[in-house]
Amino acid sequence: MIRAVVFDVGECLVDETREYGTWADWLGVPRHTFAAMFGAVIAQGRDYRDVFQEFRPGFDLYAEREKRAEAGQAEHFDEGDLYPDVRPALAQLRADGLWLGIAGNQTVRAGAILRDLFTDDVDLIGTSDDWGASKPDPEFFVRVAGHVPFRPDEILYVGDRIDNDIKPALAAGMLTALVHRGPWATIQWGTEEARTLPTMRVGSLRELSERIAKVNAGER
Repeated sequence: MIRAVVFDVGECLVDETREYGTWADWLGVPRHTFAAMFGAVIAQGRDYRDVFQEFRPGFDLYAEREKRAEAGQAEHFDEGDLYPDVRPALAQLRADGLWLGIAGNQTVRAGAILRDLFTDDVDLIGTSDDWGASKPDPEFFVRVAGHVPFRPDEILYVGDRIDNDIKPALAAGMLTALVHRGPWATIQWGTEEARTLPTMRVGSLRELSERIAKVNAGER
């Protein structure tokens, strides 16, 4: 039985197109060029932070975030950056009686934004900065499981990445859903791992309610 659903943040709930565009601007790189390099780094299986190194060797992402904040350009997302299926999907899953959470690799600042946006909609909001553990570190999923009042095999973790979301969640004993959007899922979608590892694959979060009902009825 799936009793809880926990969502990743970037490219699962939040469309990060605008945020990454502002990073291109900060680096003084054309947005199209930045996006092309971003896709190349993902396709090569490298850490996305390598994108910044390609344009500015020695780039310190955390330090630059603080510089941007001091310059009045702190990381930001709001209601307009949520994917359009997020609110209806959360409402339906809540109506289905499921326990809901949000947990992703995010900063303290992003965590505060998430709490402003979702406090009334979910039971848990946790970030890597809050917990001192970042995906795909197994400790991150230990923290998730520790906050959810059900067994790991009753938790469905929803994300857009095989490497950061699906594989480590499975290793933690959770069920998984891969959502087909954003650069990672778009590049990874046709791989053998993407076809075979997730408990389910969805094109929209609105599909989750029906798919979960089928799993809970013994169907796949």
